[in-house]
Amino acid sequence: MWIPREKRPDWPTLLAIRAEARAAGKTVVWTNGTFDLLHPGHLSSLEQARALGDLLVVGVNSDRSVKAYKGPTRPVLNQEERASMLAALECVDYVVVFDEDTPVESLIQLQPDIHCKGAEYAPPQGRPVPERTVVEGYGGRIAYLPLVPGVSTTDLLTRIRALG
Repeated sequence: MWIPREKRPDWPTLLAIRAEARAAGKTVVWTNGTFDLLHPGHLSSLEQARALGDLLVVGVNSDRSVKAYKGPTRPVLNQEERASMLAALECVDYVVVFDEDTPVESLIQLQPDIHCKGAEYAPPQGRPVPERTVVEGYGGRIAYLPLVPGVSTTDLLTRIRALG
């Protein structure tokens, strides 16, 4: 499988890139998710996240963490396939796979300036953001990105199943 290696650094390399970006005064943006069956909603969110800074790092949930969160039939595409597709996008600078159930450990290491979440997490009625304390603790901020209505992997899977 083709994976653009320059966009898939190991953690030591990514942390060195982060240190260089910080020294240069650049804004590092992080977003994360399953990104199973890449769709227009994902693309919109990724482009919006990239517009907030100079570098966009995307965290991809490992296969293990996706199964724990979404159940035994997910992900449809494995973590390397999902990471490879994301790395091929122009708006994405770097992609890392993380195995934890939340991105807290990745955020502690990388300390991006901006952590992006979908609008379903936006206060006051949004879902809880487990990583909020970590991001605010190192001086970062959370940005909430609007969702594209009616477009999600779950919706796509439902539509595909209805065809068959």
